[in-house]
Amino acid sequence: MPLFGTVHLSLLAAIALIGWALSWACRTNRLPPTLVRRVLGIALAVNELIWWAFRYSHEGFHFPKNMPLQLCDLTVWMTVATCLTLTPWVVEFDYFAGMAGAGMALITPDLWTPWPSYPALYFFLCHGGIVVGIGVVVFGRMAPLRSGAVWRAFGGLLVWACGLGAFNAIFHTNYMYLCTRPASASVLDAFGPWPVYLIQAASLALFLYWLLWLPTRRLTVTD
Repeated sequence: MPLFGTVHLSLLAAIALIGWALSWACRTNRLPPTLVRRVLGIALAVNELIWWAFRYSHEGFHFPKNMPLQLCDLTVWMTVATCLTLTPWVVEFDYFAGMAGAGMALITPDLWTPWPSYPALYFFLCHGGIVVGIGVVVFGRMAPLRSGAVWRAFGGLLVWACGLGAFNAIFHTNYMYLCTRPASASVLDAFGPWPVYLIQAASLALFLYWLLWLPTRRLTVTD
């Protein structure tokens, strides 16, 4: 799939339109918010389970190489929990990590197989589902963010990255691209060599978190 080609841009537009339409429909009570978020949560969970059944049936289970430990593997289940429970700290972590991580993945997709193979379809269903799911919960006004959410969410991201960094060091893996950049084009290509790009990526993540906070300011509540 050509980066920013017709198919890629069409998929990005479709995800944005679906997210906006569902958020508006829930916010204005044209659709029942509870039903919408539960359907999204269950659909994401089913999609993820089908994917891992497919992947392990074709690849086999090869610890530690093909474990569901990437950031988007975490945020897809956080989105499921967000949609089903509306737990405040889960919503906070998922909004920032999900929007930033899945959003960047959608903009620069690291596809394993050509479009429209099932793995490529899954990629956009999963990452698009994260963006739509958490977007509907926050902008559909089902769960407002609390003051200080940016710092709590960023701290959670650093904890997850440190844990994966230790896992990578022990088992010689590259989850979250903490050891080397992805083979396909990504924003990391604009950064310096390892480990400098990790600091730059963390700084970019924090910047994106603050940008993501801006449209939620009127929805933020004080503890």
